[in-house]
Amino acid sequence: MNNLMAPYCQPPIKNIKKTKISLPSNSCDTHVHIFDSGKYQYQSERAYTPHDCTSNDLIQMHNRIGISRSVLVQASVHGTNNQAVLDRCKIDPINNRCVISINKDVKETDIEYFHSIGARGIRINLVDTGGMPFDSIEEVYEISKMISNFGWHIEFLLHIDDDNIKLTNILKNINVPIVVGHFGYMNTSKGISEKKFLEFISLLKDGHCWVKLTGPYRISNEPSLPYSDVLPFAEKIIDAAPNRTLWGSDWPHVMLKYIMPDDSELANLISNWIPSKELQELILVKNPEILYGFSS
Repeated sequence: MNNLMAPYCQPPIKNIKKTKISLPSNSCDTHVHIFDSGKYQYQSERAYTPHDCTSNDLIQMHNRIGISRSVLVQASVHGTNNQAVLDRCKIDPINNRCVISINKDVKETDIEYFHSIGARGIRINLVDTGGMPFDSIEEVYEISKMISNFGWHIEFLLHIDDDNIKLTNILKNINVPIVVGHFGYMNTSKGISEKKFLEFISLLKDGHCWVKLTGPYRISNEPSLPYSDVLPFAEKIIDAAPNRTLWGSDWPHVMLKYIMPDDSELANLISNWIPSKELQELILVKNPEILYGFSS
């Protein structure tokens, strides 16, 4: 069912180029979504309507850029129906993990079942319509106690410079590691000396949270690649906490306002952000193994 109030996104580029960069063996894309409207319905309360971007489409894209491991992240349009990401994990349980969406009614037996399939965390989206399945942040604190028994984490989509969101308070009250997406989702125009960004860097240095180098177009002021204004942010993050940094394509780039990037060229940015082969191995392979439980 499509909501006329939730406009269609741009579709991703399907016939992508071949990458110039050669990624390490067992590299992991820690942030992708699956959309197949014939199989998985969208909730009416949502911010966007995606074009179909199926499991097979994802495989083709990853084969092209040299990715063998994936983390399927529950999209806000699916609410708490996690079937799309769980089904993908069932297809290839060795090389796939997922981050799901739950609500306060979930039971420990449900978490145990999700874990057996490949779920390793839950997502709380404080940005997009339909992405917050809890009535309050206090309910999130309570549920974190349950999922801590399984070694899970909570991934937050939030703006670190939002005065209404106190990341330090979240960290004090949460019982599991947290992951922050899209570089912290602060516009690059504020610069790397912005107080909230420096506070975020301090939290990363202290080992209190992880960060994903995903969606550079979501914080950049450039309408197309190479998003050069994002480079100082990537460098600052990696310098502060290389062992708490992850990379993801953010495929299929939903709600993109400007020019759709070629995924191979997005992957090529890794050589700019992470020029060291040693750091590429850490961020693309070893860190995902730790957080998501891939076999080394």
